[in-house]
Amino acid sequence: MVLVRDFSEINLNDLPQVGGKNASLGEMITHLTAKGLQVPQGFSTCADAYRDFLKQNKLEYQIDRLLSHLTEEDVVQLKTSSEQIKKLIQEGEFSTTFKDAIQQAYNRLKLEARQTVAVRSSATAEDLPQASFAGLQETFLNIAGLDNVLAAIKRVYASLFTERAIAYRIHHGFKHQQVAMSVGVQQMVRSDLATSGVVFTLDTESGFDQVVFITASYGLGEPVVQGAVNPDEFYVHKPRLRAGKKSILSRQRGSKEIKMVYSESEDSCVQTVSVSPTEQQQFCLQDNDIILLAQYALLVEEHYGKAMDIEWAQDGIDKKIYLIQARPETVKARETRQFIEQYSLATSPPKPLAIGRSIGQKIGQGIVRCIQDPKQMASLEKNEVLLTDMTDPDWEPIMKRAAAIITNRGGRTCHAAIIARELGIPAVVGCGNATDVIASGTEATVSCTEGETGNVYPGLLKYQVEKTAIKDLPKLPIKMMINLANPEQAFTYQFLPNDGIGLARLEFIISNNIGIHPNAVLQTSTLPKTITEVIKEKTCAYKNPVDFYVEKLAEGIATIAAAFYPKPIIVRFSDFKSNEYANLLGGKYFEPKEENPMLGYRGGCRYISAEFKECFSLECEAIKRVRQYKGLDNVQIMFPFVRTVEEAKQIIELTKNNGLERDKGRLKVYMMCEIPSNALLAEEFLEYFDGYSIGSNDLTQLTLGLDRDSERVAYLFDERNESVKELLRQIIRTCKRLNKYVGICGQGPSDHLDFAAWLMDEGIDSLSLSPDSIVQTWLALGKSK
Repeated sequence: MVLVRDFSEINLNDLPQVGGKNASLGEMITHLTAKGLQVPQGFSTCADAYRDFLKQNKLEYQIDRLLSHLTEEDVVQLKTSSEQIKKLIQEGEFSTTFKDAIQQAYNRLKLEARQTVAVRSSATAEDLPQASFAGLQETFLNIAGLDNVLAAIKRVYASLFTERAIAYRIHHGFKHQQVAMSVGVQQMVRSDLATSGVVFTLDTESGFDQVVFITASYGLGEPVVQGAVNPDEFYVHKPRLRAGKKSILSRQRGSKEIKMVYSESEDSCVQTVSVSPTEQQQFCLQDNDIILLAQYALLVEEHYGKAMDIEWAQDGIDKKIYLIQARPETVKARETRQFIEQYSLATSPPKPLAIGRSIGQKIGQGIVRCIQDPKQMASLEKNEVLLTDMTDPDWEPIMKRAAAIITNRGGRTCHAAIIARELGIPAVVGCGNATDVIASGTEATVSCTEGETGNVYPGLLKYQVEKTAIKDLPKLPIKMMINLANPEQAFTYQFLPNDGIGLARLEFIISNNIGIHPNAVLQTSTLPKTITEVIKEKTCAYKNPVDFYVEKLAEGIATIAAAFYPKPIIVRFSDFKSNEYANLLGGKYFEPKEENPMLGYRGGCRYISAEFKECFSLECEAIKRVRQYKGLDNVQIMFPFVRTVEEAKQIIELTKNNGLERDKGRLKVYMMCEIPSNALLAEEFLEYFDGYSIGSNDLTQLTLGLDRDSERVAYLFDERNESVKELLRQIIRTCKRLNKYVGICGQGPSDHLDFAAWLMDEGIDSLSLSPDSIVQTWLALGKSK
């Protein structure tokens, strides 16, 4: 009987004996270290050693008796049986043969003075594609000395019978007797002196598989996995990475308030300490390390042939990055996209009680039950909303009862997030103060439908679920594109049938991801100290405020471009009105007060003005970063609200001076056609552009002389008015005659199926629609052909 094997001697074929975790470590050491991967050495106990331990200590019958007739709902009996079985295992004795085998394997590691090991569980049913077993069994870090290793192995054996592990096996139909325990003993990486985290080879929320998602925080990795810390987050685009581009799509700074480090205490081998404010305000990973991690993740994914969930750690002494676990991603990779299920609130919601990171894209609601300790789990009724500080694997028996989950702490790869995704339950994590501001026993609605931000609203709000099949859509003579403003929704919406993005608005990125007026970052020294302090804190992780503005804008654009790559995305330069720009931080010091901002200082005239010209250059710089540095050359550009041909000429020249030249690098330059002058002088305008995208909202407003913000004349606003349609007809015919692109990105065809059909009959090249209407419109146009 083989009791212990070195990692270098095992691979995935040995999974029945060493479990998924250890088999995967052996697989990576055997096949991927030669390609540059760093994996710490170690050894594995075998499943036969575990079974032999049970047999020698006569535990098999006693365990079977305590587990028989248990149900996952009987939380009281689960707890009692679990405690009794763990006590039996802790009191058992290892055989001399087993202890000798452990000593020999431990000596082969040739550990240096003060070097320690991690003792990790690897159940033989763990990390299978159909179940994650995320954190069900124990891991013990910074273990020194043979006696302590043996004691930790016994504690890992006992962790096979925690309440959560028993309940999980019952829920997934695994027979207790068929699951055995292997234990991995692995050299510790000194990430207590550096950083660690988790890498997924897909987006964990949408399942979009063309990105690598990285989380990182200071110290040992357990707080990230457990959700005790809000980590930094990074996305890297796979296709551009394979093409040699360092395509970091986005960076999201986490609070990183605590870290786990080694401890000299006799009571514990690790301890949690606070992170300094300076470190919290910086990203904990450099760009080169982000790219290296993404490259490692690609190697692992390509070797395994499936989406992977990888734990990593950076050594603070040798500065190398090591992979310490790799397992199949078990939730999003199993999803099929035969239909689109879209949740949405039926009415405008009230102010949220709490805001955090959204997990999933669903809505859940019910009575909120605040529980601070899993020992109180019996107080949570089925379909109530679980509210707590954070969860760990001890919470799993009750999480499946919840209609939704809310936590104070945790990022998108924390324990609560992983389990919520697997169960299909909406969760809002990392709210910060949810347990303080949401009263237990009240009713709440948990909404994860508004992108990356999750909201907890008071009361039971009405919502709807639309389920639409997307297969077998009819062929159309036009392209069907999407209007998109929020980069956080891009990975989800790319699953919709589409031919690209016909309108990507910069306003959402500026207001939500940046929140600062562009002149405020260019002229910070001219602002009051109270504002400069806010700008300093907000931009401290970047070279300077200007770099923050440009990079956050580039990240938003790049996220949309990567989601739909290589399909074209048409990015419209900012079209805020003066009153909207004034609402940004510092904006009131740079914006005029206008009686009718809708018809005032906006679009082309703003870009070429002395007061805004330098601000416009920031937008151009962001586009250049996306196209050149990040390699996303599917980005095209578009100008809004250009009133005169002379204005068109000037903005084209200004854009060229800022490094964006039409047809250079396959760059297409379009113009919004939204003013009657654009229709009447289409031939003259189109000398400077590759085509028109019709903005039917403004065109209707200016053709009919309506203020589209006015309730009093709202009943007159209709894009199907004959005067508007006559202008549209002229626009389409002129573009066709000049062999120029013509599409529409206004709201009209999204709202009116007959209008969409009329545009198709007129020969328009593309419709760009709101995401919630594209499938319905597509099907309707197929019937009208």
